[in-house]
Amino acid sequence: MAEWLSGIGLAGEILIGVFLLAWLYQLYFWLRYMQGVNRWRRRKSKGRVTLNEEQPPVSVIVCARNEEQNLSDYLPQLLSQHYPKYEVIVVDDGSEDDTRLVVERLQHRYKNLRLTFVPHDARVISSKKLAVTLAAKAAQYDYLLLTDADCRPESNMWMANMMQGFTPGTEVVLGFGAYFERKSVLDRFIQYDTLFAGMQYMGMAAAHHPYMGVGRNLAYRKDTFFRNNGFAGMLDSRSGDDDLFVNKVANSKNTAIVATRESVTWSIEKQSWKEWLQQKLRHLSVSPKYKTSSKMFLTFEPLTRALLYGGLIATAIICPWQIGIAAAGLATARLVWQMTIVSTTAHGFGLRGYYLSVLFFDIFFPLFNLMLMLHNSLFPQRRRW
Repeated sequence: MAEWLSGIGLAGEILIGVFLLAWLYQLYFWLRYMQGVNRWRRRKSKGRVTLNEEQPPVSVIVCARNEEQNLSDYLPQLLSQHYPKYEVIVVDDGSEDDTRLVVERLQHRYKNLRLTFVPHDARVISSKKLAVTLAAKAAQYDYLLLTDADCRPESNMWMANMMQGFTPGTEVVLGFGAYFERKSVLDRFIQYDTLFAGMQYMGMAAAHHPYMGVGRNLAYRKDTFFRNNGFAGMLDSRSGDDDLFVNKVANSKNTAIVATRESVTWSIEKQSWKEWLQQKLRHLSVSPKYKTSSKMFLTFEPLTRALLYGGLIATAIICPWQIGIAAAGLATARLVWQMTIVSTTAHGFGLRGYYLSVLFFDIFFPLFNLMLMLHNSLFPQRRRW
C-alpha cells in the first residue's frame, strides 16, 4: 500500500481520503437509517417493539376535491375496518363533481361517515390545510388518522395496525403510502422515488430523528395539532400539510413508525411525466422551510454520494490501478448492500424489488432533484387564492 501511495502526491492522498470518508458515511447512512424499516420489522417479529393494544377511538380524515369515483371505489374499505370505534370525516374541498352526493349516499349505509366542506368563497392559498383544520375541529375523538380520497388500505386491519403505534408518550405515527404498480418506465421512477423517501423518513424516525411524513398515511393526536397551532407558520405554502407539519411537531421522543404490510395504503400514481414533475416541484418547494437540522441532513447525504462517485472516477484516472480496483471494490460493496436493503424493504411493503437499477436511480435522483430545486428558486410558484 505504501508503494502505491508514494507516487500520487498530496492531491492524490486527499482524493483517497475524501473518497473513504464519503464511503464510510454512506455505509453509516444506509445501515443506520435506510435499514431502519427492516430493523423495526425484525424487532417486532421478536416481540421487542412496544405496541398499543388498547384500540382507542379514532377519527379518520379524508380531504376530497372532485373525487367521486375514488370515493365510490375506496371509501367503503375505510368504512369496513376491523376496529371497535371510529368515524370517517370526508371534507369536500370545493368539488365540482358529485363528490358530495357519493358521500351522502354512503351515509345511509354507514352511520359513522360524516361530511363537511370548505366554503367555496374561502380565500386561502392552501385549501387542503383549511380542510384538515375543519375536520380536526369537527372530530369527535382524540386521535386523527389521515389518508387521501384516492387511497385504499391494504386490508381491514390498516387502522388497527396504525393505531398500535400510539404507545404512551407518542404523538405522531408515520406509515408508508405506496402507489399501485403499473408496467411502465414512469412507474419505476415513481416507485423508486416513493420507496426511497419512505425508507428515509421512516428510518430517520426509527432512529429518533423524525423530519417528515406523508398525508396518505399519517396519524397524530388531536391535542398535538391544536397545541402547536395547527398549520400556523406554513399557510403561505400550497403544500406542506403533511411534511411541514411533521417537521414542526415531531421530535426524538414523540414519534413512532408502523411498517407492517397491513399498515400500508395504496394510491393512484400520476399518469404522465408532466403531472409527476408538477407534483415533485410542489413537494420540493416546501423543503427550504424544514428545520435547519433536517435541511443539513438532507443535503449531506446526496453530497457524500456525489463525492463517492466523483472520487471513484478521479481515483481511476489519477491513482495506480491497484487503488482504482480497491475503490471500485468498495463502491461495489456499497451497491450490493443498497440492493439488498432496498429490495428487502420493498418486498415487505408488497412491492417489486430493485437490483442493478438501483445504481441508475442512485445517480439520477440527486441530479434530478437538484435541477428541480434550482427551477423552484429561479421560477417560484405564484401564490394564488
